[in-house]
Amino acid sequence: MALLRSWLRKAAAAAVAGVAALALVQTAPVRADDAKEPIRIGSFLAVTGPASFLGDPELKTLQLYIARINKEGGVLGRPLKLIHYDAQHLAKKAVTFTRRLLEQDKVDLIIGGSTTGTTMAVIKLVERAQTPFISLAGASVIIDPVKKWVFKTPHTDRLAVRKIYTDMKKRGLTKIGLLSGPGGFDKSCAGNARKLAGKYGITIVADEMHGKGDTDMTPQLTRIKNTPGVQAFLYCGFGAPTSIVARNYKQLGMTIPHYQSHGSASMKFIKGAQGGAEGVRLPVAALLVADQLPDDNPQKKVALAYKQAYESAYDDAVSTFGGHAYDALMIAVDAIRRAGTTDKAKVRDAIERTKNYIGADGIYNMSPTDHLGLDEKSFVMVEVRDGTWKLLK
Repeated sequence: MALLRSWLRKAAAAAVAGVAALALVQTAPVRADDAKEPIRIGSFLAVTGPASFLGDPELKTLQLYIARINKEGGVLGRPLKLIHYDAQHLAKKAVTFTRRLLEQDKVDLIIGGSTTGTTMAVIKLVERAQTPFISLAGASVIIDPVKKWVFKTPHTDRLAVRKIYTDMKKRGLTKIGLLSGPGGFDKSCAGNARKLAGKYGITIVADEMHGKGDTDMTPQLTRIKNTPGVQAFLYCGFGAPTSIVARNYKQLGMTIPHYQSHGSASMKFIKGAQGGAEGVRLPVAALLVADQLPDDNPQKKVALAYKQAYESAYDDAVSTFGGHAYDALMIAVDAIRRAGTTDKAKVRDAIERTKNYIGADGIYNMSPTDHLGLDEKSFVMVEVRDGTWKLLK
């Protein structure tokens, strides 16, 4: 009997130990990949406020295509999860939300920064956190000089100025008036306009600025109009001021060629100008005139597919700004697939090795010295005619 009691005690102890061991196995942390945890994509965009014409189509694009990708099985067998905050155009909000994305939401990468100001405000944070960040803002300063963890998809203001100056040179326009706003993109664009002018044989004979929130640029435009010898006009800016400038330009009866940057590449610019946009020339991504591209253009199929998907989903005209988000998401997804993991360093390296990716904005070829990967060839010049975009040959 004593032997039986001893055996029973040992058996009971073994059973308890087995249950404890099983509990440890069940509660032990498992790798995210093994648990099919979602791949967390963080985003902060200007969905409301004065820069909403940028952030609204960007967010809609991310939502549309993340849902599509998940419906098709996700990435590496894992669903994508979008964690988004509306930073408007405010640098302080961008910093607050980026900290939250990095420290609380534990995102795997970030796509965002509708404006140059919000993008530049968070670069130190993402660099310190060693998290891949693909910006949707335009200024060249974002990736020049190169920052290890920072990439972008929109053409730079420098590329825009080069494209504009090339067109001016073809038309024999050598003396121009320049107007710019106070924002980060505006300043960068105007700075590049000044730096590159001599290379194209162009002289800036009038250089004006307007203030934040100004609703009438007539005084600046009047000074440009009255400048002796001025042959063309260039505005560096984005948002509501682009339409105000075009309206004031028309009201003053100005007839010299009118140029704006890709910061105006939205139907909201044309509609807001109330007829003042007619004749304005600007460089844009081929997406805006996808149906006018020749059939052998490699971007045509991609751009038309995105345009159709977006306009069908939202009953709204496509803009290049949504295209920036489309390219950023697809480049990120492609990099994760090629890396075979969400390890941040490996994904960063894969983004940097992006080659011959055909997107809505252009054909991307990134490298350790180029975290954009686009060139002037991926830009096309358009002119506003009859309230829409006309591709210039």
